[in-house]
Amino acid sequence: MHLNKQIIKDTERIKRLNIINSITGIKPANLVGTISADGKTNLAIFSSVIHLGSNPALIGFIIRPDREAGQHTYDNILETGFYTINHIHDSFVEQAHYTSAKFERAESEFEKCALTEDYIDDFSAPFVKESTLKLGMKLIQTIPIELNGTVLIIGEVEHALIPDDSIDENGQIDLSVANDVGISGLNTYYKLDKIAQFPYARPKDLPDFKKRNR
Repeated sequence: MHLNKQIIKDTERIKRLNIINSITGIKPANLVGTISADGKTNLAIFSSVIHLGSNPALIGFIIRPDREAGQHTYDNILETGFYTINHIHDSFVEQAHYTSAKFERAESEFEKCALTEDYIDDFSAPFVKESTLKLGMKLIQTIPIELNGTVLIIGEVEHALIPDDSIDENGQIDLSVANDVGISGLNTYYKLDKIAQFPYARPKDLPDFKKRNR
């Protein structure tokens, strides 16, 4: 199948949406937890979380403020300046998926999807108790993407909760040990299996791939 720009543009909306959302491969599956200034909690699934830097520790994700679910998350982050990013594990993947439903502003996805609010120290935003790998984030910057109405949310990591058995002495996190899942498209989920780990890549250490493939 070869789809050029015009064919993609002319493709039926739902089919086009599924193709373009799947074409980038497996994406991280995360729940973003927020709370409004008047204490209403919100939980929404996102597949756009990305690493932006390690010093300072910056994480970003893309949000659509013009969509109802995205608007609740966006408004809460702007109001309070804090939010959480919680990895999704196979034990609650179905519950996590249904946080994308269009609940009313006063309805909490935690309650509707039978997930548990959890709080640490004096951090205001709710974590997902069922998640074992999660981040407490402070809003640093928002960058509008005018072409499609999305916004890049940039936050700094204030808390990182990581299972002891999933991280090695060098800081490498094994997501398969944490039973993480990934997303393809909008509603298809995959288990993550570790298949290899290689040393830091340097030209002088390059394996002889040509010889291997003879």
